[in-house]
Amino acid sequence: MEYKRFGNTVVVRMDKGEEIVEQVKQVALKENIKLAQVSALGATNDFEVGLFDTQKMQYLPNHFTGDHEIVSLTGTINTMNGEYYSHLHMSAAGKDGSVVGGHLKRAMISVTCEMVITLIDGVVDREFVAELGLNQFKF
Repeated sequence: MEYKRFGNTVVVRMDKGEEIVEQVKQVALKENIKLAQVSALGATNDFEVGLFDTQKMQYLPNHFTGDHEIVSLTGTINTMNGEYYSHLHMSAAGKDGSVVGGHLKRAMISVTCEMVITLIDGVVDREFVAELGLNQFKF
């Protein structure tokens, strides 16, 4: 991975064999990012995305392999209890053009990933909301 910061924007290139969620964390920690918006595209051949089951209050994982184009990766970087936290979603298209996606658990890069992280001046922490089973923004 390589990246360059331009004011409040960090442009990142992730490389084959790197895992996206872990690389986002590394950039955020190195750059001391407390609040940001994330946007990316690229290619993956091994990824896990999930759907939040509102009845079970948990993410149900779906694992995919094979060549996929990342058509959209979006989310936020912020904090929970003052520590790094991210919330990312990804959609990816297979060879036939069908798209799958959801809450991103992990994704291995098969070729490259181009990401833009836009920093936001401020801090928004998260807190666990038991009745929803989720960590929500706490203002």
